[in-house]
Amino acid sequence: MTVSNAIRPQADEHMPYHINYISLVPEGSILTILQEQLIITQQLLSELTEQQGNFRYAADKWSVKEVIGHISDGERVFAYRALCFARNDSTPLPSFEQDDYMANANFSLRTLKDIAEEFEYVRRSTIALFQHLTQDAWIRRGTVSDTEISVRAIAYIIAGHELHHRKVLESRYFNNF
Repeated sequence: MTVSNAIRPQADEHMPYHINYISLVPEGSILTILQEQLIITQQLLSELTEQQGNFRYAADKWSVKEVIGHISDGERVFAYRALCFARNDSTPLPSFEQDDYMANANFSLRTLKDIAEEFEYVRRSTIALFQHLTQDAWIRRGTVSDTEISVRAIAYIIAGHELHHRKVLESRYFNNF
């Protein structure tokens, strides 16, 4: 299996919760999808002002900057998991608590441009990781939060997670500017 024909992961390759992300990913090469997402998201973010980057659609919701920062944080965590499992590291890995990460991220002190550039760097790094995986590496599994997960499932989760949050930005944020 190469990246261009990596098939959608089966239900036993990820946590049940992750189907919410995996099901959002369209058919096609996961590598191509990740590359296309980068272009689309960069375009969307390049059209926003700094003021829009600070927008929250409700007082208790994350700002646009925080959503983009969260996407990058989540992608880093997932890509690290993929790296470990692809390299046949069987060390069980913990979950991560997104709200704890957000409480310590200080995205509000950064510019939207800076956060958007960071997303680009993180995504390009993720793509580089997945580009050169062997057939065996794609199907390797490891343990996260006492649940087995495959490398290919992680690739789909990364794509679906970004798509989920982009849809939230488009429906709840961008429509309110």
